[in-house]
Amino acid sequence: MPPFAMRRPSLDRSQLDALPGGWRVEILDETPSTNAVLAERARSGETPGLVITTEHQTAGRGRLDRGWTTPARSALTVSALLRPSPSIPVERWPWLPLMTGVAVASVLRNKGYAAGLKWPNDVLIEGRKVCGILIERIEGPEGAAAVIGFGLNTSLTREELPIETATSLELESGAPVDRTEMLAALLEELGAAYEIWGSDAAELARRYRELSVTVGEQVRAELPGGDVWEGVATEIDDFGRLVIATDEGSRVVGAGDVIHARLRPRS
Repeated sequence: MPPFAMRRPSLDRSQLDALPGGWRVEILDETPSTNAVLAERARSGETPGLVITTEHQTAGRGRLDRGWTTPARSALTVSALLRPSPSIPVERWPWLPLMTGVAVASVLRNKGYAAGLKWPNDVLIEGRKVCGILIERIEGPEGAAAVIGFGLNTSLTREELPIETATSLELESGAPVDRTEMLAALLEELGAAYEIWGSDAAELARRYRELSVTVGEQVRAELPGGDVWEGVATEIDDFGRLVIATDEGSRVVGAGDVIHARLRPRS
């Protein structure tokens, strides 16, 4: 067994059996995608609160259908099932990925990491990506459900990072990370953020803006249709969209890749 595998213990099932907030955690030894597993369960009428995590995700998907894989037990790959009330306006759904980012970044900050949010839903530490988020809306017999997926790099080494501008918690702190304790903290904070999402949109927006490292930055937005806008990110609007001041005036971005001009690979 490689030395790095020995210092990557499995999740402790016993500590995840009775989490507050109604979360029910299932741990898979290996799966292509936790989001895909949970989406299928959602279509079959699964009740909210189910969490699927795995020791080794072999074919995960990020935003824009990008692949995402990590060595076994080197990350937290998690999908949580929520069923928002039909009374919540559909216009608030785009805030779900931002809400998840608020939860992750808040936990990391509480643990001493200099975490911030790159629009729309990447969590960075000192400009390097440590967590990606993917939200899927699933239609089924019980109505619409949200599969909240996120992947947090916990113990990847420099050589294992998927991109040069990524990082892991252990690289940033120099200390081992208890993945079980981290998962419990993340789910607790996600539950709290979800309550705010459903009841106080203004408060959630305030928290996101407070954690944003995109507002004020010179950015390049690459849109799904091929357009590219460059300028200064000036705000996150009430619909969770990014507003960019370009030479041609203000532009509003609801979806796309946003690149910070100052993000560079670490030497």
